[in-house]
Amino acid sequence: MSGHFNLIEDLRQQGYRLTPQREMVLEAVHECQGHVSAEEIYAKVQARNPCVSISTVYRTLELLKQLHIVCEIDLGGGCVCYELAGERGHHHLVCQQCGEVLEVDDEVLAPLKDTLRQEYGFEAHVDHLAIFGHCRSCQRKA
Repeated sequence: MSGHFNLIEDLRQQGYRLTPQREMVLEAVHECQGHVSAEEIYAKVQARNPCVSISTVYRTLELLKQLHIVCEIDLGGGCVCYELAGERGHHHLVCQQCGEVLEVDDEVLAPLKDTLRQEYGFEAHVDHLAIFGHCRSCQRKA
C-alpha cells in the first residue's frame, strides 16, 4: 500500500470511520505534497464532490491534526497551512521579504530544547515551528 491508502489505514487503525468526505480530504492533502491551505484542499474536494462543505474540510483537518496525520503551521500572511506529518520532524524558516520557506531538521532545535529543560525546567513540545526573518538572498539585496 502506498500514498493516501496508508493514511486511510492509519485512520482506521485509530478507530475512526472512513467517510467519503474524510477520504477526499486525505487524498487532497496527499496530492498537494507540501504546504496547502484549507481553502486549496476545499477546492480539490469540491472538484470531486460539490456537496462537501468548507466546515467539513475544517473539521476533518482538525481530526487529522489531533491524530498526528497532518501538521498545521502558520507561515505568516494570515494563512494557516497543512501538510502530512512525516516521520522526520522539521520546522520552517520563513523569509518575511520574499516569502521563501526553507525546511530545517528537528535536530537543529535540540540544543534549544536541552537549554530550556536544563536552565528553566521546561519541557518544550515543539512539533512544527515557523521562524520568521530574512533569507540569505534578501539580506544581500538590503
